[in-house]
Amino acid sequence: MNLIRLLVVDDHNLFRRGLIALLSQDERFKVVGEAGDIGEALRCVERSRPDLVLLDNHLPGVLGVDGIATLKAAAPGIRILMLTMSENENDLVAALQAGADGYLLKTVELDHLSEYIIQVLAGESVVSPEMTTKLVTAFRGKPAPAALPAPAIPGAAPEAAAPLEGPGAGLLSARERDVLGLIALGDSNKLIARKLDIAETTVKIHVQHILRKLQLTSRVQAAVYAANRELG
Repeated sequence: MNLIRLLVVDDHNLFRRGLIALLSQDERFKVVGEAGDIGEALRCVERSRPDLVLLDNHLPGVLGVDGIATLKAAAPGIRILMLTMSENENDLVAALQAGADGYLLKTVELDHLSEYIIQVLAGESVVSPEMTTKLVTAFRGKPAPAALPAPAIPGAAPEAAAPLEGPGAGLLSARERDVLGLIALGDSNKLIARKLDIAETTVKIHVQHILRKLQLTSRVQAAVYAANRELG
């Protein structure tokens, strides 16, 4: 199996080195470079050709979000996964709008981070559960800076609220619509199960059916889809 080549970009040396040490324990990954700023990251991308960049936002000089386009231009097809402490809604929207393939908080568990990396390389968009509600808020037309329009995510409607429609929408059962509405609120499977008084495994099955029927690939896309159609 080909190893997944990673580049870690973070200006905090202790965090960067610790993350590299942890990622290196996963036999699926190979860390091919590290950088403390966008300039150094660009040189690493051109030299090492990583599959995915783990990118902090608050870097010296050029912010991570402002370097996304440059990194992607240097290596077409590269995936960029933001890994940051910022829970700011504007940072989230700006990163996705700039082309980031996901936005995770540094509080993420390592096992979850590894799986998120795999999901992003499979073409999915991922966002930390803590940030899902803020993403939904951005797509609901709440005020946001003019320079940071809502990010375009596959499967999400480009405009504000519209009736629930589109490929497969009419095939959703009443229960699946209930689950989709709660996904739009940012609820976890466990919380959805509690609210609907059903088993968590049942919720997982409903989520799988929703994604298949709506031709979506991730929970994030489902949340945005529902928010734009005033579910939840």
